[in-house]
Amino acid sequence: MTPNVAIVHVNYPHGPNFRLWLPLFLLWVPAIVLAPFILLGLLIACVISGVPFWRSVGAGWALVCSLPGTDVRVATEGNRVLVRIL
Repeated sequence: MTPNVAIVHVNYPHGPNFRLWLPLFLLWVPAIVLAPFILLGLLIACVISGVPFWRSVGAGWALVCSLPGTDVRVATEGNRVLVRIL
């Protein structure tokens, strides 16, 4: 399953807090349009580095499909940022 929504929540102790919902499914439209160029660039990179092309495509797809459920929390001096990918 590909990631569909990312939630960014920023918490300031002395300022406004906000939560931003980012629709990641809208990024698939330009990705599909640019897919031939992305694959050509990946093919060139694989030929130069000696990595099997289809193995790198599979690894990239596995990485994208494993993003849902990612939860990143960063806190410094009272400021907190939370990024969740659903």
